[in-house]
Amino acid sequence: MKLGLHISDFTWDGGPITLRDRLGDVAARAELAGYDRISVMDHVWQIAHLGPPEHEMLEAYTALGFLAAKTERVKLLTVVTAVVYRDPGLLAKAVTTLDVLSGGRAMLGIGAAWNEEESRGLGLFFPSTSERFERLEEALQICQRMWSEDDGPYEGNHYHLARTLNSPQSLSRPHPPILIGGAGERKTLRLVAQYADACNIFDTPELAHKLEVLREHCERLDRDYDQIEKTAQLRFDLGPNGEYVEQTIEHMHELAGLGIEVAHGALANVSRPGTLELMAERVIPAVADL
Repeated sequence: MKLGLHISDFTWDGGPITLRDRLGDVAARAELAGYDRISVMDHVWQIAHLGPPEHEMLEAYTALGFLAAKTERVKLLTVVTAVVYRDPGLLAKAVTTLDVLSGGRAMLGIGAAWNEEESRGLGLFFPSTSERFERLEEALQICQRMWSEDDGPYEGNHYHLARTLNSPQSLSRPHPPILIGGAGERKTLRLVAQYADACNIFDTPELAHKLEVLREHCERLDRDYDQIEKTAQLRFDLGPNGEYVEQTIEHMHELAGLGIEVAHGALANVSRPGTLELMAERVIPAVADL
């Protein structure tokens, strides 16, 4: 099993003036610890279960570009991009740029978006749920087109591109891996089966059922279920003094038993000295062979 570090909270001791150095240090130490990937949220305000909207939040692709310069090995992605925050052509260009400048380490994490409050607050486009899912499917088609040899036009119901030119092309071939976040059984998991290289499903008691639904979609679409990387979104808390390490390892065994290949999530007290080192010394080696 691989582990991914999700950085979702930027309200750290020292405030914004120290954020640059501390974020770079966290990323470098996470890579050294053996993490497989690092992600950030695609939000413009902090989300409710992590803090008030006034708390610090960095723009996703600017932050990922910074992290690319501070690391050499880890994959980089959003978990996950709100499809309606950027037109698909520009989104494909942003992920391609990240891939080229990181040496082929970008992934496209994408979903249908949900945070209407921040969208209305900053005047971002936020149509109905049904339209967001329609736009998500078209965006997936456009990104795949832009990462192909075909630079012809794209005509959808919502997006119209006269020429899908993308130069330079991504270093990751045939394209940066596409991860779709969410577990909606009728739409999201169907899109995973049809378009994605990876899923990202919250670690809940329904996880096994959601994976079975994904398997059923794969069967209907004649897609090999085993080709899709299974990732679970969770939160790691090792305890103030490491008292939850064994419990964390045990839970990773449970997830692996369900077929989860990447456990991806925030790490409590990630910026505190010693926390990432504890993951490196105890957790990551213990789950590497799962």
